[in-house]
Amino acid sequence: MQIATTHKNTDFDALASTIAATVLYPGTIPVLPKNVNPNVKGFLSIHKDVFNIRTPNEIDFNQVDRLIVVDVNKWNRLDGLKALKQKDDLDIILWDHHLIKGDIHSDRQYCEEMGANITLMVRQLKEEGNELTPMQATLFLTGLYEDTGNLRFPSTKSEDAYAAGYLLERKADLKVISSFLRPAYGEKQKNILFEMLKSAERINVSGYSISINKTAIKGHVESLSVVVHMYREILDVDAAFGIFTGKEHKCMVIGRSNAAGLNVGAIMRSIGGGGHPAAGSAMLKSVNPDTLEKMITDMIRGNQQTSVQVSDMMSFPVFTVSSGTRMKEAAIILREKGCTGVPVVDNGKLTGIISRRDFQKVRKDSALNAPVKAFMSTSVTAIEPGKSPAEAARLMVKYDIGRLPVVENGRIIGIITRSDVMNYLYDIGV
Repeated sequence: MQIATTHKNTDFDALASTIAATVLYPGTIPVLPKNVNPNVKGFLSIHKDVFNIRTPNEIDFNQVDRLIVVDVNKWNRLDGLKALKQKDDLDIILWDHHLIKGDIHSDRQYCEEMGANITLMVRQLKEEGNELTPMQATLFLTGLYEDTGNLRFPSTKSEDAYAAGYLLERKADLKVISSFLRPAYGEKQKNILFEMLKSAERINVSGYSISINKTAIKGHVESLSVVVHMYREILDVDAAFGIFTGKEHKCMVIGRSNAAGLNVGAIMRSIGGGGHPAAGSAMLKSVNPDTLEKMITDMIRGNQQTSVQVSDMMSFPVFTVSSGTRMKEAAIILREKGCTGVPVVDNGKLTGIISRRDFQKVRKDSALNAPVKAFMSTSVTAIEPGKSPAEAARLMVKYDIGRLPVVENGRIIGIITRSDVMNYLYDIGV
């Protein structure tokens, strides 16, 4: 079995690319994440059966021998495919128009910077002489228009325009496209935009005119990206960022840029999100909006690299133990040092972590004479010194850990704790 899939919160470019994979590789089953964008959801409510789309829980992964990944290159942005990540004999084909390096490795990669991922696949469809139905051409042009802003985003390439012309020749229906790309803009969105405009401020950062707006919202509000897009256009700034806070300390950050040199996607990736040069977003929890605002301006000033790095916050030198250290000795060290965990290092190499949580595995007093290696956690999540505090926070939340060894060239050079990150990023008491 061969399947094609794409990233969570699927947009039209991702959907179009997934369906294009089924044309390029006959017999491929399109598999979409559970979470898709609202306008894509509306499209699928009508067309899902036409394209024979499945969800991950409908697939027997034991039968899958080929995976075609489109518009994404990171495993953690796929939905429900962990079982495939572990398959050694899996044939992977990767199509992506982002040049940021990911962790999905393949011998067959079709990766090139382009306004829309579907443009790369249309090129291949043309070369192979594949016939397209009007419905397929319409979907592909919808994805192309959405990711290039109707060919107006600075990231748009000339080939995107040629691909659009080719799809129009294949009877792509512009009326259908306009109906599904029409942004959802209602009373909620209008009220939020009004509140943003009342407190709007323009600032100049490294030669760019930008506006960063912090707004509290109640409940779930769709199409906030439309609001930020309109906000940027009304203020006529190079870039606008909306920081929306709601219940449960959740924070949504959305950015839109109209300047070729200001990469919103890179900024959003620095804080755990993603996107393209002209558009990006990130979802964070319990983060201080004021700190986020400062991080965004710092990244724009510092060539879009956060001015504060893990190396600025880590503790060093690091106290470590060897894997042969007895558990009772490790217990004394944890108590005397007042820490919750200590890295385990052998011959200069980080081999594990022994933490207070690991002592819950000790059932008999005699086990305290056993070496640390019998109880330590060997699956160690580390971080590089040049990464941002936001990336450290993301890893801690994802893996439910309180500390990260800082590793450079295979050697541990420091350690950063949850408290270190919270002091920088979060409100007191979070």
